[in-house]
Amino acid sequence: MQTGTVPDLFPNNPGEIIALYAWDDKLVDVDDVIELQKGQFVDTALLNSYCYNKAEKKRSYYGVPVTTGCLPNHIWRPLVEKAGFNMEDIPKTWDAFYDFFKEVHKKLRAQGVRNVYGLGLNVTTNGVDPNNVFNYFTIAYGGGGLVTKDGKLHLDDPQVREAVLKALEYPTTAYKQGFVPPGAINWNDADDNNAFHAKQIVMDLDGTISTEVAILSQGKKEDYDNIVTMGLALSNDGQVVPSQSGSACGLIPKGAKNVTVAKDFLKYWSQPQILNEWAKTGLGRNLPPMASVVKNDPWWFEDPHRAAYTKQGLLSPTVANFWAYNPAYAQVQNEHVFPNAWAEIVKDGVTSQVALEKAIKRAEEIFAKYQIGQS
Repeated sequence: MQTGTVPDLFPNNPGEIIALYAWDDKLVDVDDVIELQKGQFVDTALLNSYCYNKAEKKRSYYGVPVTTGCLPNHIWRPLVEKAGFNMEDIPKTWDAFYDFFKEVHKKLRAQGVRNVYGLGLNVTTNGVDPNNVFNYFTIAYGGGGLVTKDGKLHLDDPQVREAVLKALEYPTTAYKQGFVPPGAINWNDADDNNAFHAKQIVMDLDGTISTEVAILSQGKKEDYDNIVTMGLALSNDGQVVPSQSGSACGLIPKGAKNVTVAKDFLKYWSQPQILNEWAKTGLGRNLPPMASVVKNDPWWFEDPHRAAYTKQGLLSPTVANFWAYNPAYAQVQNEHVFPNAWAEIVKDGVTSQVALEKAIKRAEEIFAKYQIGQS
């Protein structure tokens, strides 16, 4: 993309590059491809690919979704039971849900178990995991309007500010209290998975069911069956918390030599039956971006992990990524603006309020560079 020597088709990996390249007018719009299956795609997948082009001063579809995915909770049932609890004891609301694993941690410590921590929260500044966890906590606390469909940042909204403050406080407080592994502050995107596989953490809030699929692919059926995949808890006031979902898409860069062929391939790939087989080949790690696909195929509900993940990611409320509404948030995530605030609270002893104000200032500076006009 930097040199102008481009392929005919490539994926948005990391996810937010679709918004950044669309902004810079570097992608071919694929409205005509989307139109063929538009009624089949879930709204969230469409929103993640409907991006603003500053040259055209309008939004278009710049990617064709081929998967969707979200963050479930992954829990070791035997560790919960070893602590003297049952899975049915887990509370249904957000803070109480995660507080429960602090109690599991305490009970295990009382039994002399020294190398297991209750919570696997990614209080790090590396990779996509900390951004995802921060976004999920912000939404759960009522901050879903952090960035709205018009591309506006709303950190001046008292409800959003309060939600962001709570999203800064809960993970860092849990870390400082010792319920999160000390090394979590330096984790990369694989480290929480490794810690979970090693049974060093009782639970992990992490994207897709790759955690479970990896164990199954190693032939560890007993361990696989001992994990519980669970969707999100309700908000503290008992409301459903939508899962922020990402979408892998096929992108066509401007300068591609075979745009027609690339579009033909995307038309083939985006057929419901093809998307279904594609996702099933990955053992359900990612979901097809069409709810009708899973509703028409019982395979998605024959396994408890897939069933829970499918229900959360396709049959329950979801919302698009914040950067889909403004690529400024992609830069906010790339700079780890809010995870850096976590680090300042944990490492430097900065108060959450001071860290919040610094993060807000930086986010507002970034958004000032990305003005969404109206066509």
